[in-house]
Amino acid sequence: MEHVHGERKVSGGKLVVVDGRVEDGLLRDVVLSGDFFLEPDEALDWLTQALQDVPVQVSLDDLAARLETARRDAVMLGFAPRDVALAVLRALGRATTWEDHAFELVETGPLEPHVQLALDEVLTRQVAEGTRSPSLRIWDWASSAVVLGSYQSVRNEVDSEAADRLGVTVVRRISGGGAMFVEPGNSITYSLYVPTTLVEGLSFAESYAFLDDWVLRGLRGLGIDASYVPLNDIASPQGKIGGAAQKRLAAGAVLHHAMMSYDIDAQKMLDVLRIGREKLSDKGIRSAVKRVDPLRSQTGLPWTEVVDGLLGEFRASYGLTSVDLDDATRAEAEELAATKFSTPEWLLRVP
Repeated sequence: MEHVHGERKVSGGKLVVVDGRVEDGLLRDVVLSGDFFLEPDEALDWLTQALQDVPVQVSLDDLAARLETARRDAVMLGFAPRDVALAVLRALGRATTWEDHAFELVETGPLEPHVQLALDEVLTRQVAEGTRSPSLRIWDWASSAVVLGSYQSVRNEVDSEAADRLGVTVVRRISGGGAMFVEPGNSITYSLYVPTTLVEGLSFAESYAFLDDWVLRGLRGLGIDASYVPLNDIASPQGKIGGAAQKRLAAGAVLHHAMMSYDIDAQKMLDVLRIGREKLSDKGIRSAVKRVDPLRSQTGLPWTEVVDGLLGEFRASYGLTSVDLDDATRAEAEELAATKFSTPEWLLRVP
């Protein structure tokens, strides 16, 4: 017999707590509690009874539907049946919270673009396999690059002649989304490698905001009025700061990564990104814009201090232990960079 406990703090809502025990593969002696509002009083018994003798392998959707039926005409304020279901899955260890994990900060130093993207894949796979703790990486680039989304067309997005002339490497990542232009010392890129249990019960849209909430707090601590603009943009009242992308591995891990502009050379970006020309020319500012510098201009801080501020927020919120990139992982990433990410077959998968 195993006693279990799970909590779900609803964003903008209330706390839902589920206690009970597991016996013979079933959830028993369930107690549902929290600081939510529920009318009538009898509804607490309706919801609690719906959780009794539930199989521990019940799906989130099935359990939420069961609770939806059990609520009848009850008024639930600050929470919903799906929130109760998620608290149950957390009690059963099938969904987790930030506090359930010991996060590591993987220190690599600047790497070339192909290796950076290969390392993202390797580290995500290691988390899925359970050979690496959930991890965070914030890094600088060793050289300038255009980073395409997994499904973007090279010819539609990139002026290859300009890229060659300016020494900008064109690479393709494993996540979807749009193209990014990055420069050493002028971009802040970060990746989270987490088990899928951390985003269990969240829609894709919800998981983007959830995994970047610490970044918004960190930016606000640096004096930026940061907010999230669905689906995947980080912004301030002065405009876009950066964008995020995700890749979920069937083996059980999520790669969530984002690039934020510290002080980008907008003219160079316009030269190599075709879509960038269209966006900025529509605004009538092509000739006027020389830099895209939301983090530098809005904080007045050096690149390193912005990064330190973000890391400080993550460390204070969830804990963070620094580890150096081990030789075996580095070698695996370099091999994957050579056999996949730097090959024409991968780059031109969508010509």
